[in-house]
Amino acid sequence: MRIRKGDTVEILSGDEKGKRGEVKEVIPGRPNPKNMGKARSKDRVVVAGINLIKKHQRRTGNVSTQAGIIEREASMFASKVALVCPHCGRPTRVGYHFMPDGSKVRYCKKCGEVIG
Repeated sequence: MRIRKGDTVEILSGDEKGKRGEVKEVIPGRPNPKNMGKARSKDRVVVAGINLIKKHQRRTGNVSTQAGIIEREASMFASKVALVCPHCGRPTRVGYHFMPDGSKVRYCKKCGEVIG
């Protein structure tokens, strides 16, 4: 997947369009045997401070869980976000290069710099 935990991303569509945030979690899509394992469109990401939902949580026995209305980030499709290049500061697509030592690195398609 081209987006990783800790990357800064910009939202491309929806109510939060144009906002930026850091990726807290990446949820890869599970392969489906009916469509020959193609599940890339089901990749999801959780971005800090974006796509907030309110969950009504009930107390459960003696367990010390937080009860009441809990606000948290919901996941969103990875196709709705674009990686922000740390060098040029613009949302960009991600490409891959193979370095001379054989390692595979991501690079910015707009400025050509390697993304760490």
